[in-house]
Order: sequence, then structure tokens, then C-alpha cells
Amino acid sequence: MKGDHNSKFLLTHREREVFELLVQDKTTKDIAGQLFISEKTVRNHISNVMQKLNVKGRSQAVVELIKLGELKI
Repeated sequence: MKGDHNSKFLLTHREREVFELLVQDKTTKDIAGQLFISEKTVRNHISNVMQKLNVKGRSQAVVELIKLGELKI
């Protein structure tokens, strides 16, 4: 039962931060600078989320996250 609590949210805290900036039309470079991480790390977070959602692109991932209530715009 304990594991159920964590499964409530699909995204990690960092993935959520990345996608919240992505929907504000920030570039990978902007996001990296704002979160003090490398652009490669930003891309990794994005691709991890796309894998979790089984989608092919960033915009598709955003649409799914909004549908799931994981992301607000």
C-alpha cells in the first residue's frame, strides 16, 4: 500500500520543473540555465518523460501531461 502514494505523480520533481518551463516556450538552453543543469540533462528529462508516456515528441508529451492533470498551463 505504501508504494501507491508515490505512483500518484508520474513525474519526478525535476521532470515537472523542466516541463513547466517547456510550456512557457523556453528553449533547452534557457531551461538548463534556469535550473543550473546541462542541456543534455534537460534533454534526458524530456526523453524520460516521453518514454513514460509512450509518446514521440515534446508537444505530444505536454498534451498528455495536461490530460493527466500532471501539468497546468
